[in-house]
Amino acid sequence: MAAAQFGIPIPQVFMQGVADMTLIRDSLRRAEALGFHSAWVQDQVIGDVPLLESVTLMSYAAACTTRLKLGVSVIVFPVRNPVQLAKSVSSLDHMSGGRVILGIGLGPPANARNFYRSFGVEYSERVRRFNEGVAVMKSLWTQPVTRHDGEFWHLDGTAMEPKPLQKPHPPLWFGGQHRDALRRAVRLSDGYMGAGPTTTREFAAHVHIIREALSESGRDPATFPLSKRVYLAVDDDADRAKRRLDEFFGARYPWMIRANPTFVADICVWGPPRQCIDGLRTVIDAGAGMIVLNPLWDYVGQMERLAGDVLPHLQGAGQ
Repeated sequence: MAAAQFGIPIPQVFMQGVADMTLIRDSLRRAEALGFHSAWVQDQVIGDVPLLESVTLMSYAAACTTRLKLGVSVIVFPVRNPVQLAKSVSSLDHMSGGRVILGIGLGPPANARNFYRSFGVEYSERVRRFNEGVAVMKSLWTQPVTRHDGEFWHLDGTAMEPKPLQKPHPPLWFGGQHRDALRRAVRLSDGYMGAGPTTTREFAAHVHIIREALSESGRDPATFPLSKRVYLAVDDDADRAKRRLDEFFGARYPWMIRANPTFVADICVWGPPRQCIDGLRTVIDAGAGMIVLNPLWDYVGQMERLAGDVLPHLQGAGQ
């Protein structure tokens, strides 16, 4: 097993409604200088949280960096047009010199049916759209012409150029938590991204299902990356860190806090470096080969502390 790798988020949420492009640029350049593996965005097109669109922001990040992998975890794929997304990602792969990781997932549950209808999609179609869209994208990325006569898309000798730099195509990582989604990831994707709002115990259970499916399919687990986003705060004052995390999630995800008052304690890592080291080691032991270390404030300062006080003590973890 390879040693764990560590990514960081690209600043993307600006609660005052105005994007701080200097913060984004400085965070990316410092992350690259500190040796992080990758930089990640999340996906939101509609909603009341002021969050920049994922592919657009990745394109800006490509211009600010030269080595960081650039990923999204994860695009709500059933509401995206796979032809347009294939073109955007292929272009971004060229613009970044072959550094793109595309994460996709099904999106919100059944109680968010209006979300899908905002895009002209019915909830009942989402799995069929997902599977068909993956086939369309892969064909456009790898075949001279695509012929596809499906339920939702009809392509009759359609060409798309240029093909992505990465061959056969940019790594395609799936999100999801249902057993069917996890097994679908093994069948159709190149890796798995665990969501931030899941506990380490839940992530470990997902890893177990994925490894079972890998074994059944004869796939080498070493070629199937497993990753997770972890919200954290490195702070010598653990109580202060926990209080700030409670305030953040209380403002952004109040419904989650109402449903589970211990939500923050269940999903976050915080406190002095030693406490953070122990928390992250638990995630690695659960199966994560790559962790997106997600501070929620003081991005550059948190990266500095992670690189200086936490990650050196995790070097070799996962081997």
